[in-house]
Amino acid sequence: MLSAGQVGLLSGWGVFSTLRIVEGVPFAFERHWARLTRDAASLRVPMPPDSEAVRRKLLELIEANHAQHSTLRLVIVRNRGGLWEGPCPSGRPSDVIALTANSKEWGSGVKLEYVKNARYAANEFAGTKILSWAMNLTWMESAQARGFDEVILLNERGEVAECTSANIFIANGNRVATPPLSAGCLPGITREVLLEAVHVPGIEIVEKAILPAELESADEVFITSTTRNLLPVVRVAQKAVGRSETVRTALDKAFSEYVNRYVAEHKPLPAAR
Repeated sequence: MLSAGQVGLLSGWGVFSTLRIVEGVPFAFERHWARLTRDAASLRVPMPPDSEAVRRKLLELIEANHAQHSTLRLVIVRNRGGLWEGPCPSGRPSDVIALTANSKEWGSGVKLEYVKNARYAANEFAGTKILSWAMNLTWMESAQARGFDEVILLNERGEVAECTSANIFIANGNRVATPPLSAGCLPGITREVLLEAVHVPGIEIVEKAILPAELESADEVFITSTTRNLLPVVRVAQKAVGRSETVRTALDKAFSEYVNRYVAEHKPLPAAR
C-alpha cells in the first residue's frame, strides 16, 4: 500500500522509465532496467533484486489492462529517509509502481523553441532520470501554450543538451550527430539503440557537442524517444529547419526492423493446452 507520508512520493525521490509495449512485449526491457539500476544507485534508491520477477508482473499488468500496444511507465519510489519521512505500512525500502496508457500520436513533425540554462551539465545527477519532473513539464506546457510542441534545453555552455523527454539528432549528408552525455542529456534508450545496435551502410552516427547554429543549419533535425521513434523537427523558434529526411527515413526503417526482431524474440510462448 502507498502512504501519504512516503518520502519518495513527497520529494520525488525515485527513478522511472517509460517503455514501449509492442504486441504485449516491453521493448528493450533489459536496457531500461540497466538504466534504472544505474540511476537508482546514484540516488540511493533501493532497487528490487529480481528484474525477472518485475518483468513478469509487468506482463500481468499489460494483459489485465488489454494494453498490448501501449506505453508503460515504471517507477521505483524510495520509502525511507529524510526529514519528512512518514509511516511506511509495507515496511519495504522502495515500492514499484507501474501503469499503462494509450500511446500518443505525435504527428508528422515537431516545432521546438529554446530554454537557456535548462541543463547543468556539470551536476553529478545530470543524465539521471529522476522522478521529480515538474520543471520539464512546466517548460513543455509553457511552450505548447505558445504554439510549440517541445523545447530544446541548452546547458550552461549554451550547447544543445536534449528536449524535456527526447534526445535530439542532426544530420549533414550521411553523418549524424547527437549531443554527448557530457552535455547534460539523458541516455535515452532509442538514442542508445541507434548508437550501439542499428547500422545502416554509409551512415555514421557520432556524439559531439552541438550549438544552436549547427542545429539550425543542419540538413536534417530529428528527436528520438520511446514513444516517438525518430520524429522530424520542422521548426526551431521562428526558423524552419531541415531540408531533407533521407537519413532519418533510413534510420527509422532500420530501427523499426530492430524493434520487430526484438519483439519476435521475446514474445511469450503460448500456454500449453
